[in-house]
Amino acid sequence: MVKITGEYQGELHCEARHEPSATALNTDAPKDNQGRGEAFSPTDLVATAFGTCIATTMAIVGRKHGVELRDLRFEVTKEMSTSAPRRIVRLATQIWMPIPATHPAAKALAAIAHNCPVHHSLHPLVEKPVVFHWAGA
Repeated sequence: MVKITGEYQGELHCEARHEPSATALNTDAPKDNQGRGEAFSPTDLVATAFGTCIATTMAIVGRKHGVELRDLRFEVTKEMSTSAPRRIVRLATQIWMPIPATHPAAKALAAIAHNCPVHHSLHPLVEKPVVFHWAGA
């Protein structure tokens, strides 16, 4: 169990704290929803969670195969609905891999990208395409 605590600070800003590490982060409403866009929005954090969850679970699987994914990079593009209710409709993800597609662990690593905990926690209506860019391709 992990506890996150937070406080609304006014002007559509919140501060959240990760209890185990005491790390804090701030949020702001996005510019297209009455905010100033001065920090991650709550839905930006969902996109961030998705990208970092994919990278982390791939690194865990990489360890099992003796592969270090230190230079793995990712990009998640969040798309919001244009009609009510306001929600995330698509998290298009690109992953730049530090190994070639021919590497023996490549298939296992690609499979876990579609099976990370955040992927399974998102509503099934959220589109979650993942595109890989393998080293040397």
